[in-house]
Amino acid sequence: MAQDASLQAARARGWAHLVDRLVADGVDRRQVARVFSDPRMPPFDGMEFRVPKPSRGGGGHGGGVNSAEVAGARRCRAQYASAFEETEARTGVPGNVIAALLQVETGCGRNTGTHRVLPALARLAMANEPNNLSLNLSIRSEGADGAEEANDIEHRVKSRAHYLEKTFYPEVRATFEVARRMGVDPLDLRGSFAGAFGIPQFLPSSYLRWGRDGNGDGRVDLREPEDAIASCGNYLASNGWRPGIDAEGRRKVIWHYNHSQAYVNKVLGIANRVGPVGGDSRRDVERRLQVTRARPAPRADLDARAPAIPPPPFEVRPWALAPRPPITWYGRR
Repeated sequence: MAQDASLQAARARGWAHLVDRLVADGVDRRQVARVFSDPRMPPFDGMEFRVPKPSRGGGGHGGGVNSAEVAGARRCRAQYASAFEETEARTGVPGNVIAALLQVETGCGRNTGTHRVLPALARLAMANEPNNLSLNLSIRSEGADGAEEANDIEHRVKSRAHYLEKTFYPEVRATFEVARRMGVDPLDLRGSFAGAFGIPQFLPSSYLRWGRDGNGDGRVDLREPEDAIASCGNYLASNGWRPGIDAEGRRKVIWHYNHSQAYVNKVLGIANRVGPVGGDSRRDVERRLQVTRARPAPRADLDARAPAIPPPPFEVRPWALAPRPPITWYGRR
């Protein structure tokens, strides 16, 4: 009875569309009811989202490199030298590339974000909720010049709402599983305003797919430097970094992490100043691997012990599927 009351309270606070779908998809009913009726979970009262024009993919990070960023990456590389060396030996991804990426993302863990991850993702997943869609159609259609423009606006708004729901609903679902594996309350996960968390700024589904236990404690926690380094290296290797990779290939792998040429320029620019980024030969990797073979391999994210979560209907990049935008990209908060 108390559970039903909590579920009704969650629905009454505007989350009915999302709550009902989560329960129907098998997320624990008691957990959903508790989380969405919790005072820490703001009520959903609508979200006006932008319908952006096609992007050339250049925003989010300036492409220039400054000495403070290079120094930060060097400190990171030196402080966690063992973790970088082990990850490089196992994946073939140079430690200075991982250090540069972590420096760009969070200053190697100094600024991982203070926003609650679940509310941020849940709001975005509600973009296509019928009342919210009607609100946005009304706002965007106001002042349309004739039927043709009105039809174009309607198509773009509906497409955008569908994209946001398709993108972020799987992340909401994955958040519950991430919290279960980490042994934390889903509302205690904190990160960026758009729902990325940890030192490498992974989205929840990226944690489930590419997260690795780098310090051997039996769980994946992206707030731990060793786990963040192992997970980032695993992501880059899984998405194309290999020994002997050429310059164009390196750019493609980093682009995969964040679709921004400026971001690619910055990460590789920092990495080049920390150390060489040329792909090592297989012999080099094997030689370094001799040092780490006696130690237990970093554990994967323990998929065999967890209930399966279907993957998103498209590939989710670790940050948020787009170059890091200004805070108004998703609409008023």
